Amino acid sequence: MGKQSGLGDNLYVSGYDLSGDIGSLSNIGGGPAAMEVTGIDKSAPERIGGRRDGRLQFTSFFNPGTDRSHLRLSALPTSDVILSYYRGTALGGPSAHIVAKQANYDATRSDSGEFTFAVEAQANGYGLGWGKSLTAGKRTDTVGTNGASVDFGPGSPPLFNGAALFGLQAYLHVFAVTGTSVTVKLQESSDNGVGDPWADVVGGAFTAATGVTSQRIETARGQTVERYLRAVTTGTFTNAVFAVSAVRNDVAVVF
Repeated sequence: MGKQSGLGDNLYVSGYDLSGDIGSLSNIGGGPAAMEVTGIDKSAPERIGGRRDGRLQFTSFFNPGTDRSHLRLSALPTSDVILSYYRGTALGGPSAHIVAKQANYDATRSDSGEFTFAVEAQANGYGLGWGKSLTAGKRTDTVGTNGASVDFGPGSPPLFNGAALFGLQAYLHVFAVTGTSVTVKLQESSDNGVGDPWADVVGGAFTAATGVTSQRIETARGQTVERYLRAVTTGTFTNAVFAVSAVRNDVAVVF
């Protein structure tokens, strides 16, 4: 795969697709804070990783329509919001996720008449995580469905045998449900179901959704996760629109 642009991206905020109202993303960042622990016998700095953090900053156009950007962002909720950035809408594409507090909604009206808002979401409890999308952007199921699989690569060192040894996090946005409810869960296989049958990921099921919602789940930190993952739906529904991504941990993480 060669170099790519950022065209055709999506941004989901707590179960709402605001992609059409977002003009740009200026910062998608995170990682552990660098703590300097340089001894007096050293000629260069020594650093260790500190607290994990994350942030997502973007510019939104003014759109006061029903369930569009102004209605969703101007509320400035005090509770956590889940934001997911999808780099394109291809199955298995990169995606970044954050559980955050929305810190602001600052308006700018330029002399040309453009009316935009600057928004910053700051991580709360968890750092920013990069994963792979298990849906091609938004997926619509009309019945319970086994989704297409995604190859998450060689896994953890030193074996690199396809298994990751440190669990996963997963993020779900449900945009609409017609019917009683839909349950989204993750399944895994070491060889894409050829000889190793698909099985539910332990701790990999989201709570049943009856309407617009967003969720984050995580498995045990020492849990082995196989190379291939897919998203499966069950429940009583005639229409479910959702997006789900997973962050598989090839190295140890602590939140």
